[in-house]
Amino acid sequence: MVTSVESEARKALGRLKRALEKGRRELRALEGAIRTAEGEDFPAAAYEEAERALGELLGFSEEEGHRLQAKVLERGGLEPGRVRRSSSGP
Repeated sequence: MVTSVESEARKALGRLKRALEKGRRELRALEGAIRTAEGEDFPAAAYEEAERALGELLGFSEEEGHRLQAKVLERGGLEPGRVRRSSSGP
């Protein structure tokens, strides 16, 4: 059974992931607009670094999600590697 603390952690991870994904979309939009305006003066390396940093943060949120899921499964007496999701309905 998922406790309220675990539920809040999952919700917070979801919010973080959505915010990071939105940040990535906004960064790309900004990059497109500024690249057009600045042409050859565009700081491409700075935008590549920002994109890399967002990617690392997204990876962190994914790892934390997997870690939290494993803890919830362990508390429920299940082994995380042995759980399979079924694609067929009842």
